[in-house]
Amino acid sequence: MWLWQLVLAVGFGIGSAVVPVLNAEAYVLGAGVSGKLDPVVAALGVSLGQTIGKLAMFLAVRYRPGYAARTTKEPKPANLDTRWGRFVHWNREVSKRLLDTMSDRRWGVPVTLLSASVGIPPLYGVALIGGTSRMGWLAFSLSVLAGRAARFVLLALGVGLF
Repeated sequence: MWLWQLVLAVGFGIGSAVVPVLNAEAYVLGAGVSGKLDPVVAALGVSLGQTIGKLAMFLAVRYRPGYAARTTKEPKPANLDTRWGRFVHWNREVSKRLLDTMSDRRWGVPVTLLSASVGIPPLYGVALIGGTSRMGWLAFSLSVLAGRAARFVLLALGVGLF
């Protein structure tokens, strides 16, 4: 019985990793509240599925066609006199800093682990930016798995108390 629960949870985890509308936390909570599914099995399955989905996003960005041959051109300068221009400038700076952080050996894994367990910065963006960084896929996937497993198992055990 637990094998089908695990397969179902992995499938939902893969879907929720790619489609943000599918909420993995709600799935784990629902599994715990319903009493029909084992919440820890659901949490581990969703963690594994989320890791597979985020790794697929990571690799899709890294190995997209034409990425290696692409020449970098300077973006249009933002007009800092307008609110939109200041926002565009701020967004570019934050993205550049996150890319530099993800490429650094000392900070790539902790940022990914923090993102996977707490959600700040959002893991969806970290997976996309991580694909453009120099971070290895194994380090990325292990840190996502550890962070997501900690998050979802703690959530499942918390629901199990009620």
